[in-house]
Amino acid sequence: MKRSHRPGLLLVLVCAAAFGLPASPPDKSAKIDKLMSQYADCCAFNGTVLVSEHDQVIFKKGYGLANREWKIPNTPDVKFRLGSITKQFTSMLVMQQVEKGTIKLDSHLSDYLPDYRKDTGSKVSIHQLLNHTSGIPSYTDDPKFFPDESRNHYSVDDFVKKFCSGDLQFEPGSKFHYDNSGYFLLGAILEHISGKSYEALLKEKIFDPLGMKDTGYDRSPEILPKRSSGYEVGLDEVINAPYLDMSLPYAAGSLYSTVEDLYKWDQALYSDKLVSAELKKKLFTPGLEHYAYGWNVETLPAGDPAAGQTMISHGGGINGFNTVEVRLVDEHDLIVLLNNTPNADLSAMAKGIRAVLFGKEPAPPKTPLADVLGDTIVHRGVDAGVAQYRELKGDKPEAYEFGEGSLIRLGFQLMKANRTADAITIFKLNVEEYPKSDGVCGVLADAYQRSGQKNLAIETYRKCLKLNPQNAEARSQLEALEKK
Repeated sequence: MKRSHRPGLLLVLVCAAAFGLPASPPDKSAKIDKLMSQYADCCAFNGTVLVSEHDQVIFKKGYGLANREWKIPNTPDVKFRLGSITKQFTSMLVMQQVEKGTIKLDSHLSDYLPDYRKDTGSKVSIHQLLNHTSGIPSYTDDPKFFPDESRNHYSVDDFVKKFCSGDLQFEPGSKFHYDNSGYFLLGAILEHISGKSYEALLKEKIFDPLGMKDTGYDRSPEILPKRSSGYEVGLDEVINAPYLDMSLPYAAGSLYSTVEDLYKWDQALYSDKLVSAELKKKLFTPGLEHYAYGWNVETLPAGDPAAGQTMISHGGGINGFNTVEVRLVDEHDLIVLLNNTPNADLSAMAKGIRAVLFGKEPAPPKTPLADVLGDTIVHRGVDAGVAQYRELKGDKPEAYEFGEGSLIRLGFQLMKANRTADAITIFKLNVEEYPKSDGVCGVLADAYQRSGQKNLAIETYRKCLKLNPQNAEARSQLEALEKK
């Protein structure tokens, strides 16, 4: 259901002001600021926000610090790493080549990368790479990838050979599995057919035409004005995020930008400036799991503040940063949240902002459990942390975030602190709390696998598949373990 555009609204406001009456509707920007200030105070939001309504920016502001060591504040022109929001720019470059006739969506990977292995490359289409149905294993699924490779630099072709050429996990087109390897391969294809670097194509075909002067391919050695520093929340402290060589995320996650530049991008997507309307329609047509070409596309369900609206969105996560971009295209509304201390629930924040936009009261933020339990575990042990969880859930169920992701975040923090046994205790608690979630089950299985407990990992992955026989990741990991 669409929000109505009332042409008489300006007249109402003028009359209200003339007679000393309060303006109606209430100031949305003030409500958004209040909501985001609450998240900044309680829930680790440390970043920038931009909100536009009917194509007009109604709010933009920074919260917290772009650099904690120098106490430099976040402002709307601060540059953040985008993570997987990069994928929508890669898909646009592909569609521009489709329009030129240099790429065909139904052609295959081997048609453009002749050195790629023929047995799989001849089966996977460009369309399947774009919507994560190729079956090619994602290099980020390998638990050893980041610990072993995060500091290493690779050429595009070398990376493709080593990390993007695995055996297919399923028949191409039959299933959805989020796949960073697929988008890395799309970047390689773009370079091979154009003779230009991925970075140069972005600048020439998108950033310069749109005036996106604060967006680009991130490189650590480059002196980049107003670059935010990335942080991570440890068990009881905030720490600098670990180094990541940006040749690794490449066309799947290498870009930086600002909320202001992403507004320019949003506005361009309503025009045919970058690609024809016909191809843009294909770009936004969802396939399996509501995923189109670099975007999630869905109709918001009943219970959402913007129920019935078409939401085109994508999130991103990369060392020290998490991001989300939400486009409500029926009303030409936009929400952008860029965060450089990624322990905040950006989806909940975006939902709260949607409530404000649609004249509803946003739900108050809930304190992340990881912030409270992490400190307890450090100083009193994991059993005290589990006891505190049960106590808080019994006494203050509305004050804290008890979703399944809360304990997962805490467990990952424990893993990073080399407290694997404690992490497994927390993941087992989460399975107890969410016994029907194959995702929660999969996290526990992965923790068993990482800790060398092969038999327990196999047993747990089997349980995950009973909960959801379509869980491709659980099936892939189980098959690999059973082969060993």
